[in-house]
Amino acid sequence: MGIGGYLVLPWRSLAVLSLRLLFLVPAGVPVRSGDATFPKAMDNVTVRQGDSAILRCMLDNRVTRVAWLNRSTILYTGNDKWSIDPRVILMSNTKTLYSIEIQNVDVYDEGPYTCSVQTDNQPKTSRVHLIVQVPPQILNISSDITVNEGSSVMLQCLAIGRPEPSVTWRHLSGKPRGLVGDDEYLEISAITREQSGHYECSAANEVAAPDIRRVKIVVNYPPYIFDAKNTGAAVGQKGILRCEASAVPLAEFQWYKEDTRLASGLEGVKIENKGRMSMLTFFNVSEKDYGNYTCVASNRLGNTNASVILYGPGAVNGLNNSAAGAMAGLWLLGYLFLYALVKF
Repeated sequence: MGIGGYLVLPWRSLAVLSLRLLFLVPAGVPVRSGDATFPKAMDNVTVRQGDSAILRCMLDNRVTRVAWLNRSTILYTGNDKWSIDPRVILMSNTKTLYSIEIQNVDVYDEGPYTCSVQTDNQPKTSRVHLIVQVPPQILNISSDITVNEGSSVMLQCLAIGRPEPSVTWRHLSGKPRGLVGDDEYLEISAITREQSGHYECSAANEVAAPDIRRVKIVVNYPPYIFDAKNTGAAVGQKGILRCEASAVPLAEFQWYKEDTRLASGLEGVKIENKGRMSMLTFFNVSEKDYGNYTCVASNRLGNTNASVILYGPGAVNGLNNSAAGAMAGLWLLGYLFLYALVKF
């Protein structure tokens, strides 16, 4: 009857056949759940998108005609294929089992399917619902962004799937790392430098492994100097002053002695900047090199400075003696305070 999945019949024969099929799909004759005498079809069938679904209808020897339908569309009647979909194939047509297979299932295949039979001159139907599950997929996620500290940031992560996937956000660069949001949208108000780094969006349902994507946030902030120490060096030796600053973008460094800006290669000094570190090197220290120097770190968001001292070997004892004298003075003040408190 079917050639290549298509029905080729004169229109009159088709009309006659359609009338004969009416008894197979009567309206309002659902099978009762307690009707043990009727061959029962399967319960709901759940498959994952892309897999095959097999729909079975159990029969007995009283059945004379049988058909599978999808809503109002006839898929198979007996061994004859009515569907033009090449994915629908007949699996079994015996006295006890009538089954079809739908290959490479997609979401539009979801819905009710009906096994219609003729038995004892009475048509009856049994229905099964095909449920198609879809793995989670992130369709749209925010691009990497760069913002200034204090700005507000909105990240989005839009995902699809069946069942609808749950979306969570994690901050991977934080200490400790952890969950920061459980919605498709993540809003960060007045972002800080500690909140920079990678954010991971995960879309998950029970169908397959989560779909995971990442967004990088760069937070710009002005420099601050966290390491600048005094250094001692003897006359004729090498002396190095160091200044280290954190900033995004990276800071640019300048060195001053009093109000005079120093230039690399002049007066026996070299300025070398490497990432967050700047070094002022004296290759042959002289008496005139001793003194106070200022390191200035700047980027387009601001600047900061710190003072460092290059001193000679004799100044070390002087600094130590000054520190010892200060400690002794603090001890004496503490003793006098305790004595006055006891007398009172």
